[in-house]
Amino acid sequence: MEGALGALFVVAVILLIFLASSVKIVQEYERGVIFRLGRCVGAKGPGIFFIIPVIDKIIKTNLQIAAVPVASQQVITKDNVTATVDAVAYFQVIDPAASVVKIRDWYSSSQLVAQTTLRSTVGRHELDQLLSERDRIDAELQAALDAQTESWGVKVHRVEIRDVNLPEQMQRAMARQAEAERERRAKIIAAEGELQAAQKLGEAAQIIAASPGALQLRQLQTLAEISAENSSTIIFPIPIEMLEAFQAVSKLGVVNPPR
Repeated sequence: MEGALGALFVVAVILLIFLASSVKIVQEYERGVIFRLGRCVGAKGPGIFFIIPVIDKIIKTNLQIAAVPVASQQVITKDNVTATVDAVAYFQVIDPAASVVKIRDWYSSSQLVAQTTLRSTVGRHELDQLLSERDRIDAELQAALDAQTESWGVKVHRVEIRDVNLPEQMQRAMARQAEAERERRAKIIAAEGELQAAQKLGEAAQIIAASPGALQLRQLQTLAEISAENSSTIIFPIPIEMLEAFQAVSKLGVVNPPR
């Protein structure tokens, strides 16, 4: 009797162990890829499910978006400028079975592919494009990477170039170029201002020439402005017409003296 109870206890323990090992729980952001006798039979999850112990093997795969840093790469641009570029790529597993079966370590492989793609893509652009058209280059990097990782069951959501380091000599040359550009713009703005001022002065001269009274009003306004300042001597220009009128009056007085 005791032997039978002991045997039943052992069988119950074995069944409990068998049942416990057959129960698997996968989180919402995970999937469990099932291999049965070495053959992939698909992915399960999230939640709880059962497998056949010893016969089935489960490999969990994370489906969250992973930020994969791309190590700094020394690249040569299309215009033969050496630059050091680093980036970051955002990958996500969308096919758990493919990411386990078709690639050994998709994370490390994605880093290596991103490095080579970064060098080849940047090498097709000039330095000015690399500095000013970074969004377009990021889109090209994303398309190129996505085409290579699609068969692995991995999706590339975004690629961003983080930093572009240039040699010190090139930085000084670019600083001189920027300074020269600023000086050129300043001279152009000053010349445009002089041109507009000359045009307005020409228009004012035409108006004054058409109306002599306007010139006298302008003279009076100038005198008012001068008198407001601390000036001890004011030279008032007398119009030639007034002088001629005075001369004519004086001549008449000499010819016809009063009796």
